[in-house]
Amino acid sequence: MYESHYGFSAKPFQLKPDPRFFFGSKGHKRAMAYLEYGISQGEGFIVITGEVGAGKTTLMRNLFCELESENILAAQIVNTHVGSDDILRLVASAFGVEYENASKATLLTRLEQFLKQCDQQGKRALLVVDEAQNLTPRAVEELRMLSNFQTADKSLLQTFLLGQPEFRRTLLSDDMQQLLQRVIASYHLGPLDLAETQSYIEHRLHTVGWKNDPSIDAGAFAAIYNYSGGIPRKINSLCDRLFLMGYLEELHAFGEAEVNQVIADIRQEFQLPAKDADQGNNVLNARDSSNTSLENIDDRMAKMERSILSVIDALKKMLPPTRINQYSEKDN
Repeated sequence: MYESHYGFSAKPFQLKPDPRFFFGSKGHKRAMAYLEYGISQGEGFIVITGEVGAGKTTLMRNLFCELESENILAAQIVNTHVGSDDILRLVASAFGVEYENASKATLLTRLEQFLKQCDQQGKRALLVVDEAQNLTPRAVEELRMLSNFQTADKSLLQTFLLGQPEFRRTLLSDDMQQLLQRVIASYHLGPLDLAETQSYIEHRLHTVGWKNDPSIDAGAFAAIYNYSGGIPRKINSLCDRLFLMGYLEELHAFGEAEVNQVIADIRQEFQLPAKDADQGNNVLNARDSSNTSLENIDDRMAKMERSILSVIDALKKMLPPTRINQYSEKDN
């Protein structure tokens, strides 16, 4: 919706991971270095942890884009709320190995044969397990056992484990020592700082052809950082709403006030109903503390009304006249 209004070639703040928008912060560059080092070693486990929305999956997809696909066969598992037997079935399914009605012994045999075929074809098998914090200790142990598949001089499978910070506690538990000994690299992906948050936003905007319309001042960047804590997914979510508001209200400059207005809207949407008068008063006080005057509200509503009318006019041009008449009759 707002893409065409601001002349963007695509939506800059989508939530799904997209390697086109990969931003190399200090932390992401270091994490990429660990991943590339792990790939060069061709064995063992590499562990990347980070908060929800820190960019772990985007990091991996960017790595996949840089890999020589003809030499590396990569498979990914994202559903990790499974038991130890099911994790093997998921691995088999991810690599395209038949697993229906197969016993554990048969499944392991098929996986080993598949990995040996990959090696004979000059390919390396890479398994990526996302949301690793959800794995049970027995499921993690099954993944460790798969690393035992090897030829005389090399491992047949390498595994990357991506998870939230609590996964590090799982790794450091007493029954994970054998796996921990096979971890050749580990890195925790932290949030962006203020300067990186601004660079991240500008990078995504420049990727879709931003020409400083709308402009964004330092106060806006600071407000975005304070709300998001430097977590890329939260930055994307807030900025998407900010640009939508800019489109609806015909704005071409964003400052701290505009960002705070969007933040207030988001918080109000997710606010629980007041349970007593005190909670209700707190809500009213929060609203009263806003710097938005009645005149500004009227102005915003007028702009939104004009934007809605422009959308309706565009729809009238797209739809056949008979359908427009039908809608008009219903409205009457």
